Amino acid sequence: MTAHTWSVPETEVVQSIRDHLDGRAGDPEGPPAVLATVVGVEGNAYRRPGAKMLLGADGEGVGAITAGCLEEDLASVAERIRETGTPEVVTYDLMDDDEDVWGLGVGCNGIIDVLLEPLTETYRPAVDAFETGHDVAVATVLDGGDGPLVRGDRAYYRPDDGTLRTPDGDPASDEWPAGLAGPAGDLAGRGRGDTLVFDTDGTTVEVFVDGVAAPTDLVVFGTGHDVGPVTELAANNDFRVTVVGFRGAVDLAERFPAADRTVTTAPGRLADEVRLDDRTHAVVMTHNFVDDRIVVEALLDAGVAYVGLMGPRERFEEMLEAFADEGRQFSESELAPLYTPVGLDLGGGSPYQIAHSIVAEVLAVSNDRDPGHLKEREGPIHERVDVGDDGGNGGNDGAGDGVDADAPTQ
Repeated sequence: MTAHTWSVPETEVVQSIRDHLDGRAGDPEGPPAVLATVVGVEGNAYRRPGAKMLLGADGEGVGAITAGCLEEDLASVAERIRETGTPEVVTYDLMDDDEDVWGLGVGCNGIIDVLLEPLTETYRPAVDAFETGHDVAVATVLDGGDGPLVRGDRAYYRPDDGTLRTPDGDPASDEWPAGLAGPAGDLAGRGRGDTLVFDTDGTTVEVFVDGVAAPTDLVVFGTGHDVGPVTELAANNDFRVTVVGFRGAVDLAERFPAADRTVTTAPGRLADEVRLDDRTHAVVMTHNFVDDRIVVEALLDAGVAYVGLMGPRERFEEMLEAFADEGRQFSESELAPLYTPVGLDLGGGSPYQIAHSIVAEVLAVSNDRDPGHLKEREGPIHERVDVGDDGGNGGNDGAGDGVDADAPTQ
């Protein structure tokens, strides 16, 4: 595994999973890839439950589930999984700082449970949902106890459908715990994972529920060269990026290769070309006062989650005066999603430093965080998941989501 394949965005991990599934479909007799997923953390760990790594038959890995200290051992375990075809849960106990684990000198003060399984078509619905922009919860049995469910059995819950289904799309059987749907819907919308324990007819069933949230949409308005660093950094942070320009003279796809989509249109036709809703985040940096004003009004009217407007505060005051002259007034609640000047105060002034400031603010808003120094934060970097039991017989087993104290920023 190279530094590049270790640090890829989650969107690239999902694409790699799709590529392996497609390749497997064309060569069903070939060796399968192995999917490694963090399913439990106690104490501190670099990644939280739901983090994934794909281990190909060629020995190449894509994605990261640790800071690099366990990937080599996971590759050797993956070889065994390929030979047996049987999923395994492997536990790494890094609680003792004084011990030199496997000669690696690690000690993250955490216990990490990792599910390794052959990558099969049962995972395709998760990939399809992710790429079509739908939230989904992937329920995978870790321990079926004495019941009919066995490790690796899988079902899917889509909040927009409201039913638990098999990978083939059929309604899941009554063998699955009755209380699964509630927490699965919660985790799907939050994009979080947790291991739940259910008591069904005297049998204890342990299920890892992986909430796979659709990528957050970021629409960047502008065609200047300063758009490039914003687009690149946003794509690396798992935003699905659309660049919108209003002048046809620029080849947007060539100028902004990191964008998932590029659109050339007129400011007054945004609603026809770009989906704008309460999950949309937008950065407006056309450097054209009239274009910016039309775009900002369209975004606020659409009720988007975030609008970052490039330019000094005085420029926005002039914009509000222009709106007022036309009889348009904005309430305080309407202006709440708007941030101008855009970005966090990081003190930088170069194009990439400015882009970091902008993308960091979008990340903070999309993750519902007040930016600050982690050393001043009390408690875990990532809040522990608390999904309750939805009135059923399932619940958090207490080991699902850990304190990612080793992670430098999240």
